[in-house]
Amino acid sequence: MRISIARQGWIAGLLIASLLTGCGSDDDQDQQNQQQDQQAPARDAQVMTMERRTIDYDRSYSAKLRSEQQVTIIARVRGELEARNFEPGEMVEKGQSLYTIEPDVYQATVNQREADLKSAQAEAFRADRDARRYKQLLAQNSVSQQQYDQAVAERRVADASVAQAEAAVESAKIDLDYTNVQAPVTGMISLSDVNVGNVVDVGTELAIITPMDPIEVRFSLPQQEAFDLRRQRQQGADITAALKLPGSSDTKQQQLKGNIDFLGSRVNDDTSTVQARAMFDNPDGLLLPGQFARVQLKNMKRYDVMAVPEIAVTQGLMGPQVYVLDDDNKARTQSVTPGDSAGALLVIDDGLKSGDRVVVSDPGGIEAGNKINPQPYSGNPEKLSAQNGDSDGASKQDEQKGQPAQESDAASQQGSAGSQNGEKTNEGESSE
Repeated sequence: MRISIARQGWIAGLLIASLLTGCGSDDDQDQQNQQQDQQAPARDAQVMTMERRTIDYDRSYSAKLRSEQQVTIIARVRGELEARNFEPGEMVEKGQSLYTIEPDVYQATVNQREADLKSAQAEAFRADRDARRYKQLLAQNSVSQQQYDQAVAERRVADASVAQAEAAVESAKIDLDYTNVQAPVTGMISLSDVNVGNVVDVGTELAIITPMDPIEVRFSLPQQEAFDLRRQRQQGADITAALKLPGSSDTKQQQLKGNIDFLGSRVNDDTSTVQARAMFDNPDGLLLPGQFARVQLKNMKRYDVMAVPEIAVTQGLMGPQVYVLDDDNKARTQSVTPGDSAGALLVIDDGLKSGDRVVVSDPGGIEAGNKINPQPYSGNPEKLSAQNGDSDGASKQDEQKGQPAQESDAASQQGSAGSQNGEKTNEGESSE
């Protein structure tokens, strides 16, 4: 019994000692944290107070070059292709003769239709004279009313025959004009699809003419961006289009500027996009229809958005994040949902609210809980990136310069150690 009581007392003493030790460790930890807070200096960083605003928003879209007035030349009459009056691949002018299709045959048809017209006119003259004579005879009761009515009807039939003959002449002349195939537009003509000497029929494709100046670019915008574009155009904003050809090293092509002349009035049900068109001058014919390109809209704006410099957004364990300051100017992480890029800015779709103070300078080395000395934001996100790049480059240069310095220091230390050993050895030798 005495042994059990003693054992219980011993156990109780251990429990009390452990509790006292735990309390002491907690107090020590709090003291250490306070000391660290006091010892760690606040870090200078540019801080931006969030608010919804309007930002510049240049956008680029994939597109395909087209010719606005490209036409396919087809035969309008049947006959033998007698001549081709151009060289494939050359520029042809509007109204220039391209092909000749048996004009003699159609000229003969015109002559025949003109002769038929003269015959119909002669018959109409006779019928008109008979009708006038029968009218006089009817007044003298020399002919019956039926005979007069018959003469008038014959005159009307003869007039209709004349009109029909005139139409036939006009149709024959049109066919005759079609025997000389002319260019309907100015542009570059393709290879001929039919050789001279072949018989072509109505509707046979002969060649394609592609106007090169101006060149047309069609592209599609997401419906929200199309809404912003329409709104800015109505407000008179000077929105221009620039063209960029993938893989092109020609600066002249890269600097092509155009104008938006069409913005669709409906949203595509399948893609939720709106079609737009821009026109670009192409006086040298360097741009070719069918080429893929990127068209960039400049001077566009986004309204009522949250945006931060791209450098402020880092990748955390929970995804994209930024550092925001609390009331004590301590940094804490805030998960965000980034949207589209706008130059050096990044639109934040979710995660921030008006009044949040975000660290927008280089967040490298900042951890949650660090004390920050907030500095006013310069307002230039590109300058932040440039400064960050310079500091990175300087640190890399310092690292590169520091490595050989450390090696030389180590070598000098080894040399001094060696010399000391040598002196000791010499002293030892001399003492011996």
